[in-house]
Amino acid sequence: MTAERPALEVAVILRKERVVGAMSRWQTWRWVLDDVVLQEPGFGAGPRLLYKNDSGERWIHGGYRVELFEDDTEGYQLNATTPAPCWFVLWRMEDEATVSDEPIPRPVVVSLSYHDASRWLDAQETVEQVAAPQPVVEWLKAFIAEFYQPEVKRPKRPESFKSLTDRFGNPVSITTEKKHGPGDGSGAGKERHG
Repeated sequence: MTAERPALEVAVILRKERVVGAMSRWQTWRWVLDDVVLQEPGFGAGPRLLYKNDSGERWIHGGYRVELFEDDTEGYQLNATTPAPCWFVLWRMEDEATVSDEPIPRPVVVSLSYHDASRWLDAQETVEQVAAPQPVVEWLKAFIAEFYQPEVKRPKRPESFKSLTDRFGNPVSITTEKKHGPGDGSGAGKERHG
């Protein structure tokens, strides 16, 4: 029987805010990650409107599980050793409105791994980060201390040990013996003195 992975239940808060300045000509509102908080029973598991007024909206999305995996300790290490360790949240806009008058963003997954965030960004997903509270950072560091094994760097083999190939990739050999002409041992090119 395998032990259960260390995990935290969290809720994600997303905020709709008015865009000001020159950018407001193209977009008057935008959604941003506001916070990630530890889950509480009153939050529920779905999206819930916290407030809405002329300056914006805040929605809480409960029921997200952040698990720690032993094979991703390097990703956690990279996050935990930054000046501001953080939560990474991948979220997507709804295609159609489901709980509001218009589509709202929906968190997809929450992680503490730098590698997860990097993969999501490479896939051109919307990924935002927000500072993780100190107790969460300490929990993460305890996991890293128990399971992190730095990758052993193998020394790079010097270029002189690589096999030689020609421009077509065929193996070649180098010799110090002369194959043709003077000095090849055939006697060709030697002058006879008589």
